[in-house]
Amino acid sequence: MSPEKYPPKPILLVDDETAWLRSLSLTLREATGIDNIIKCSDSRQVMAILRETEVSLILLDLTMPYFSGTDLLQMIGQEYPDIPVIVLSGLNQVETAVRCMQLGAFDYYVKTVEKERLITGIQRAFSMQEMRNENRSLKARFLDDHLAHPEAFAEIMTASKKMRAVFQYCEAVAQSSEPILITGESGVGKELIARAVHRIRCPGGPWVAVNAAGLDDTIFADTLFGHARGAFTGAERERRGMIEEAAGGTLFLDEIGDLSHASQVKLLRLLQEGEFFPIGSDTPRKLRARLVFATNLDLSGKNGFNGFRKDLYFRLNAHQVQIPPLRERFEDLPLLIDHFLSEAADTLGKRRPTPPRELATLLSIYSFPGNIRELRAMIYDAVSRHRSHVLSLDSFKEKIGYSTDLPSPAPDAEIIFPERLPTLEEGGHRLVMEAVRRARGNQTLAAAMLGITRQALAKRLKQFPDATPASPVRAAGSGLERVLHFFPAH
Repeated sequence: MSPEKYPPKPILLVDDETAWLRSLSLTLREATGIDNIIKCSDSRQVMAILRETEVSLILLDLTMPYFSGTDLLQMIGQEYPDIPVIVLSGLNQVETAVRCMQLGAFDYYVKTVEKERLITGIQRAFSMQEMRNENRSLKARFLDDHLAHPEAFAEIMTASKKMRAVFQYCEAVAQSSEPILITGESGVGKELIARAVHRIRCPGGPWVAVNAAGLDDTIFADTLFGHARGAFTGAERERRGMIEEAAGGTLFLDEIGDLSHASQVKLLRLLQEGEFFPIGSDTPRKLRARLVFATNLDLSGKNGFNGFRKDLYFRLNAHQVQIPPLRERFEDLPLLIDHFLSEAADTLGKRRPTPPRELATLLSIYSFPGNIRELRAMIYDAVSRHRSHVLSLDSFKEKIGYSTDLPSPAPDAEIIFPERLPTLEEGGHRLVMEAVRRARGNQTLAAAMLGITRQALAKRLKQFPDATPASPVRAAGSGLERVLHFFPAH
């Protein structure tokens, strides 16, 4: 497989001096790693090239036979206004530069004395173009509410609007050359999102994942950058690092919030310079992989002395994907339960059990600090214990600390009362209806929360004229009206 070219869409160099085209091509390759270049020494061929090939940038000489740079600038601006054009001239003339900018040039540089500035200008043009494309993509996806690559997210079971918005954002930023930072609590599926980005961005390229947690600085550097032969005792041959292994694909660095300060410095330099040195080597190598990072920590909250570096955080945070925890998308529970039941049954070699109707409701009263990973473990444990046709709820109740016995309040538990105390009857009504609401109308679960029998709960519910298990909200809006003013909403 041939390595991915950079940038994915070629840049077009237009100059009647072939020696200058060759020299500029070498400069771009050495300074930026740009190797996807079309060279044109005849200005008459430029518009034909643009009709046949989609380019990302044009470097245009000003003084040429046939069509001058200003002539081409006008034609390009009329037919291809979205392509940034950088004008190169052998003369440092302010009037000419102003004229070019008025005709739509992205920037203007003097050939022989401004190569460093030219490199910076090219990189800025790429960034501006990426930002414009991302904004357009985001608008199109959110307005049309569609996914261009639904197959990339096939591994993620969800019916959540929040997760769909995450997918749309991932599609919009997937092609960006900037790093992507995926944040979220442990177990929400950060690596699945990273893999989806990889499938959109470079489906034919390699996928390399590295967990940074627990890596000291030396191991981190050797893992990422590799080493030269003889770099240290035992280094009998050269070893390629994970960055080179991921060339043309994606390098996923998980748990980056646990990196040491020294490793953070190395990572920052890699992002800023786009190059790295294998241990024991004096020859820099270009970063050819797209980088995706993940953490379950609040990196912005760690900023400060001995924390996560601010400059690195801002460099990583070009595109941030925040994955909501499971407790914020309980509509996914039925899908996830069904998926993990089938998966667990196949893995354990058992017949797929039938889930009880109360399972999703029971799990919805739990906060899931371990998120989807915890749910998966619960279901695997339940299926491994399964003996009858219908899956038992006992293992789930055990895992979430749920008991049908009367619960004992924690010693430090505090109940906040309004200024005027409710009567016992009013307080009891409020408690009953809150339990019914949390149990989503399931009387069995509501009764267990209250530590009473289902029959006792049914008797209490009869005191509310409109209260029915199927419509707890309706009940709360009728029989509780005289109680709610004692308990203001917080």
